[in-house]
Amino acid sequence: MVEVHLEYVRAGADVLETNTFGASRIKLRGFGLADRLRDINVEGVRLARTAANGEAYVAGAIGPLGIRIEPWGKAGKDEAEAFFCEQAEAMLAGGVDLFILETFCDVTELLAAIASIRRICDLPVVAQMTIEEDGNSLDGAPPEQFVTALEPHTDVIGVNCSIGPAPMLETIQRMSAITRARLSAQPNAGRPRAIEGRNIYLASPEYMASYARRFMSHGVRLVGGCCGTTPEHIRQITLAVKASAPEVAGQRAGGVSAQGLGARAVHPTKAKAASYLNVADAAVPPVPRARRSQLARALVEGRFATMVELTPPKGCVSDARIDCARLLKSHGVDVVHIPDGSRGARMSALSLAVLIQQHASIEIVLQYSCRDRNLLGTQSDLLGAHAMGCAT
Repeated sequence: MVEVHLEYVRAGADVLETNTFGASRIKLRGFGLADRLRDINVEGVRLARTAANGEAYVAGAIGPLGIRIEPWGKAGKDEAEAFFCEQAEAMLAGGVDLFILETFCDVTELLAAIASIRRICDLPVVAQMTIEEDGNSLDGAPPEQFVTALEPHTDVIGVNCSIGPAPMLETIQRMSAITRARLSAQPNAGRPRAIEGRNIYLASPEYMASYARRFMSHGVRLVGGCCGTTPEHIRQITLAVKASAPEVAGQRAGGVSAQGLGARAVHPTKAKAASYLNVADAAVPPVPRARRSQLARALVEGRFATMVELTPPKGCVSDARIDCARLLKSHGVDVVHIPDGSRGARMSALSLAVLIQQHASIEIVLQYSCRDRNLLGTQSDLLGAHAMGCAT
């Protein structure tokens, strides 16, 4: 487990979550380990702390209890708070810097978890709901409802798991429209697909990184990934955050973790964790032209920029074009240009642009022809191109 944590530290993670998501008495009881709750949680903190080695914060990860509490179930809110408090106290004894409450579908249960932590300490708390494609929680609560309920009680409000970055961005936009609270986003690396008995997550590191930038533009200051997020995903998200995060009050305004969020510090302490999460809101300054794209950087520096055109293939197989794009990148080509409006049946230029950007990691300039498209269709295509990170 230390080695797993270390891979994310090397990738640039600012916060390591403890491997204690399901280490509550209720969950451990099913494995006959309830009596070892304290030891398991303390050890989880120790393993993460060993890997962090003063280079990252350690966050105590707590998930739902797996039972329904009132008014949806028989368990009382005070019982739920007692279970959460027991786990949080063990993590506190282990020396966590903050708590991450994640993948909750019931606002009432999440509030009980927050209350239990507030009762024993004043460490920062990140409270995250999990959502469906429509942006509502699994219990049907819209973001406008759960944000309003959580805002007075926690330091950071966020969403994680269940869905990929694209639908999560829409939810973040709805959240940022109604609150000035600090936000967090931890999408899965896409929706999993069952392949030969395994769940495979298909969102590439570059694709996840492109959404990290979009999350930050809508007020997210703690960004990372959940299920399917590998060290390479975190490495690419780290690069994206560094390239686009403004400097606010002497702190970096965004951060990433193996399954979450945070800020880098040489020697993490509770005070530093609290000051990071209390970074003041500020207007995000325009991104300097040289940092907007590879092509813009070349033009600002006054050097010769190389752009090579790749036409969409006749059919649905794009492997040859992707291989060609990789070869171009290896030879120092700055940008691949993909034309639109070719005669005959070909793959759409937008589809090829997304595939090349995801699999070849080279900058794309997508040409868009208005011929044979009405106004609504044009607007829809351009919004989709922007959402998927294609330059237009």
